[in-house]
Amino acid sequence: MMLMIMEKKWIFPFVITSIVCIFFLVSSLNMGLVSSVHNINSIFSIFPMGQRKPGYVESKIESGSPLPPSGPPIPRFAYLISGSKGDLEKLWRVLHALYHPRNQYVVHLDLESPAEERLTLASRTKNNTMFSKMGNVYMITKANMVTYRGPTMVANTLHACAILLKRNKDWDWFINLSASDYPLVTQDALNRDLNFIEHTSELGWKLDKRAMPLIIDPGLYLSTKTEVVWASQKRKLPTAFKLFTGSAWTVLSRPFIEFIIMGWDNLPRTLLMYYTNFISSPEGYFQTVVCNVPKFAKTVVNHDMHFIKWDNPPKQHPHILSLNELGKMIMSNAAFARKFNQDDPVLDKIDADLLGRVNVSFTPGAWCSGKLKCSEVGDINKIKPGPGARRLRYLLDRLAMKAYLGQDQCR
Repeated sequence: MMLMIMEKKWIFPFVITSIVCIFFLVSSLNMGLVSSVHNINSIFSIFPMGQRKPGYVESKIESGSPLPPSGPPIPRFAYLISGSKGDLEKLWRVLHALYHPRNQYVVHLDLESPAEERLTLASRTKNNTMFSKMGNVYMITKANMVTYRGPTMVANTLHACAILLKRNKDWDWFINLSASDYPLVTQDALNRDLNFIEHTSELGWKLDKRAMPLIIDPGLYLSTKTEVVWASQKRKLPTAFKLFTGSAWTVLSRPFIEFIIMGWDNLPRTLLMYYTNFISSPEGYFQTVVCNVPKFAKTVVNHDMHFIKWDNPPKQHPHILSLNELGKMIMSNAAFARKFNQDDPVLDKIDADLLGRVNVSFTPGAWCSGKLKCSEVGDINKIKPGPGARRLRYLLDRLAMKAYLGQDQCR
């Protein structure tokens, strides 16, 4: 009897682990994290969950006439790729490394970048044959002023989210990247309900340095970038909600984005007002929103899908990555890494060894067609495993299991 109880106790964890493995075994990578994943409910249906009650329509289908199997839905990603002065070429390279015809892209060079750079990006985007044909790359031509230490970066991110929801709602995750980011893999497989947000409620030194000080970001009302203004007084910690902090780089589900943009709850707007006077608000806004809403708190995976090398305690910006860190980037199993200098040799190495990308072209995938590889769009629903799929699987199955068990989640 005891043996039977123990066996039953372990059935469910085993099933869940098997499901996660199936996710990544069937995953494949073209470009821009395009992947093939099964709907979580359809996968659960392959396991016995008890007998159906008589009268169900399914029970009336003759066993000799099975329904045709449906293929696994392929997730679509929506990207914001943003840059500032001098980032034109970096942004253009990242866009090509991430591009896939199924995805949606918003690109933005902020108001600090010269008008010539913004006009060049607009011209390239408009005249690119692939982008024009697919219509899935959009440039924010009315540039926003963005300062990382103030709330303007959050405002710019929300602006991009609103644009993506208006233009095309056929996507599953929103990913915000900068021109200093670069992909380490060509595809991923994810549960559509998960939000990848690095977070913690243990603010530590940030309580005194960020949560309690009051700042004003001149980027909200000036057309030139200046340092934030510090108020002489400090404020008390909030009691109406719990503060969380983490990485400014996230992978957010569309339901969560819709909740923030078209919010039926006032919390996203309340917190947006609160974080207007918060130093480095991009590292706290999304974390605090998601963890104070029970519906979404249980969807959080505590990871930003990036490899980033920080000081301890972290400075305002991370270390610049080079060939010396390539081994650590690969071992991290992350989907992205940052920060990189423009045309650093490590980017060429990533292109050659991890992405299979040559001659400043798109990252090759099963969708590619034409005499010149990827010059034409073939079957955008055709996928194949990329070299990083196995690495990414190791990371994601561990993270997904921890999230499912409620470990390291909004605490």
